[in-house]
Amino acid sequence: MYNTAGFLVAQGPSKGPLGIAILVIVGVIVLVFLMLVIKFARLWLQAYFSRANVTLAELIGMWLRKVDSRMIVLSKITAIQAGLKLTTQDLESHYLAGGRVSNVVRALIASNRANIDLSFKTATAIDLAGRDILDAVQTSVKPKVIDCPDSTKGKDTIDAVAQDGIQLKAKARVTVRMNMDRLIGGATEETIIARVGEGIVTTIGSAITYKSVLENPDKISKSVLQKGLDAGTAFEILSIDIADVDVGENVGAQLQAAQAEADMRRAKAEAEKRRAMAVAREQEMRATVVENEAKVPLAMAEAFQKGNLGVMDYYRMNNINADTDMRTSIAKPKKKE
Repeated sequence: MYNTAGFLVAQGPSKGPLGIAILVIVGVIVLVFLMLVIKFARLWLQAYFSRANVTLAELIGMWLRKVDSRMIVLSKITAIQAGLKLTTQDLESHYLAGGRVSNVVRALIASNRANIDLSFKTATAIDLAGRDILDAVQTSVKPKVIDCPDSTKGKDTIDAVAQDGIQLKAKARVTVRMNMDRLIGGATEETIIARVGEGIVTTIGSAITYKSVLENPDKISKSVLQKGLDAGTAFEILSIDIADVDVGENVGAQLQAAQAEADMRRAKAEAEKRRAMAVAREQEMRATVVENEAKVPLAMAEAFQKGNLGVMDYYRMNNINADTDMRTSIAKPKKKE
């Protein structure tokens, strides 16, 4: 297009609806991009000056995938500053899997400082299994003391009975160290507490007298420690110390008293059974006597008919009965009025 002077000038963009829409879309895109740059500028600068190598595109990708970009960047900065080689993709994938990224990074740093061989793959597997990887590493460096029994479960002592029937109440403290090789799939503290309690009960129960246990409580710890109670667990038992041993009740005497009471009740039941049988037998005999007495008149009538009994014999028998009744009444003591 030429102007009035004859010079060629450029034609501007179309002022139609399509051109306006394109300008609006481009403006919105530029505005969104500027907002994202402003949003992630601080994190990008932190990562850049910390040599964490996190690009702006990765930050925007985290935002689109709903990943906590701040935590990922800070965790990677911490790892890089500690000399660990972790990629942004590794941290992000563990976050998306539901893991605790900061906990894993701190555990890797602690294991690296303590010269414990722990890879990122193993650490993330332990974390995804629900175990506290940081606590596991700390327990590997600093042994942990477990009270046996666990007082939080409502039981303060382990009760066992020696062979002489005396009850003993014991408390133990188990010093353990985490075994990283057996952490995945290994049993937890509850198994250690249960096994130590079982060993204490077995040791006290095998003692001939409770006095021997009170004299040498270290026999309990030595005997329990030799059983290899940490097999299949995530811990290595370093020592078992008996904190306290108290004398409880005389369970043997109580059992004997209870047995005697049961024997007495059984004897009373048997005696009552025999008495009932005797009463029944007596009543049966009396019924037989009454039945036989009822047959006497019939027998006398039959004897009269057959001629085996005469009238004089009958009178003599009645006189004898009357004389017997008189002697019986005289022999009975008189009742006091």
